[in-house]
Amino acid sequence: MKITESFVADILKEEFPDEFQTIYDNSHLLQYLDKKMKAVHGNSKTRRSLASIYAIYSILHFYQTDFYQNKVGYRTFEGYDYMYLVTYYTSLYGGIKLQNHALNSRVNGEFRNKFTDIANDLIIINNGKYLIHIDYIYVEGHDISKVCCRIIEKYIGLLIRKDHELISILSEMQETTDYSEKISKINELLTEDAEARIFEIISYAILRNHYKNITVYFGYSKDTIEELQLQLYKTGRTNANDGGIDFVMRPVGRFFQVTEVNRYDKYLLDIDKVMHFPITFVIKTKATKATVLADLEHYISARTSGMAVLEERYRKAIEDIITINELQQWITELDGTDLDGIIRDIDVYYKLEMNMDAEDEE
Repeated sequence: MKITESFVADILKEEFPDEFQTIYDNSHLLQYLDKKMKAVHGNSKTRRSLASIYAIYSILHFYQTDFYQNKVGYRTFEGYDYMYLVTYYTSLYGGIKLQNHALNSRVNGEFRNKFTDIANDLIIINNGKYLIHIDYIYVEGHDISKVCCRIIEKYIGLLIRKDHELISILSEMQETTDYSEKISKINELLTEDAEARIFEIISYAILRNHYKNITVYFGYSKDTIEELQLQLYKTGRTNANDGGIDFVMRPVGRFFQVTEVNRYDKYLLDIDKVMHFPITFVIKTKATKATVLADLEHYISARTSGMAVLEERYRKAIEDIITINELQQWITELDGTDLDGIIRDIDVYYKLEMNMDAEDEE
């Protein structure tokens, strides 16, 4: 069986020079970790899976101290307390923003989906305590807990290096006075291959600075009408449980959801989550708005089996479609101050996402 990530292969070869491939072939845990680490690649569209990976790592971290190569003692162990593990993994890089579903169900569900023939869950859940099943720790007579932790630590190190590359790019963009170069650099980040959370942050920064130049008139009577600038707000971090809302606009009350073009079932789910309140979809695609809308309407027709009442409900809930094309066009229409605002907003919200120090937003 081919090892996907080269750094995983390198570590296994160091630990088990003569048996590395055999151990990998016979380890569901190593195979699972290997397949979950695609986010180290610059053009990865996958999420980082830190919740699942840290759930495993937190258990193995304490296991190494308490039970490494101690089968007899481990077989009578009842597990590590939930809060003990959560406190640890939220202290790790990028861990503070993670939700706690992984320990309770996510890892075991993903594990069984990947390995349908297994007899036991990876994580044993014992009345609020958690431990890794011994079958997945010992492979060909070897306790692989340490090598698993080495692999996870290497993965996190590669992510940290990748994360700081964007910080360096943003720093260079802030220093240059050539605004055509700034536009070019922003467009280089704004691609179909951009990581999902990076695309969400960049699209927010562009939309925020685009809409703030648009004014509307609001008031409860003719005498109280005011001229107001549109304001866009993020609802939280990029992996937040936001109920189908990534950005909200004041004072007109628009909802925005960032998504990918090939997940039309997700579009309808987002619409259902907000009770069919109209949503503007910001889509990571270079396809035209007209193409996406036509595809989406075709999907709605197929999904609803042509039931008019359902088709109308979903179509009315699509307020607008914004693609990379619109975002790039709006960048060219902004002045230098707004371009600097985009770069600053990307910097602020990216550092917030990564729990790095950043200036407070003005």
